[in-house]
Amino acid sequence: MNETMICAVGNVATQPVFRELASGASARFRLAVTARYLDREKNTWTDGHTNFFTVWANRQLAVNVAASLSVGDPVVVQGRLKVRTEVREGQPGWTSADVDAVAIGHDLARGTTAFKRASRPEGATATVTVQPDRPEPEWETPPRQEEPQRKAKAMAVT
Repeated sequence: MNETMICAVGNVATQPVFRELASGASARFRLAVTARYLDREKNTWTDGHTNFFTVWANRQLAVNVAASLSVGDPVVVQGRLKVRTEVREGQPGWTSADVDAVAIGHDLARGTTAFKRASRPEGATATVTVQPDRPEPEWETPPRQEEPQRKAKAMAVT
C-alpha cells in the first residue's frame, strides 16, 4: 500500500535478459540515469552522477521489453522502487536499487518509434477486433457555424 513509485528517464545499459518461468515471463535490464546540468563557467552542458537501476518486467511487459529494447535506447520507466542491501559472509555489503516496472516506453523527447500492438495469447478470454482497412477518424474540430440570429444581425447592419 505504501510503495514508492518512481518515474526514471534514462538509457538501457544492458541487453534485456528474457526468461520464461513457471510463474510467467520475466525480463530484466540495467537502466542508466545520468543527471545533466549547465556549467555556467564553461557555458556547456555537463554530465553529472549516473545512477543505475535494475528494471524488472513481468508477464506481457517482459515479452514486449525483450522484443522492443536494445542497449542505448532512451526510455521512460515507471514502477515500484525496491532498495535491497545484502551482506554476504567474507564479502563487503552491497546495495541494489531495483524497479518493478509497471510501464516502460521509448523517450519520444529524444527520438521516434513505431508502435505495434502486441498480439493476444491463444488462451485470452477477451477478443480484439482489428479493422486494418478502417479509415482514420476525423480528429479536427469542424469550423464553428454562426448562429442564425447573429448572421441576420450582421446582414442588417451592412
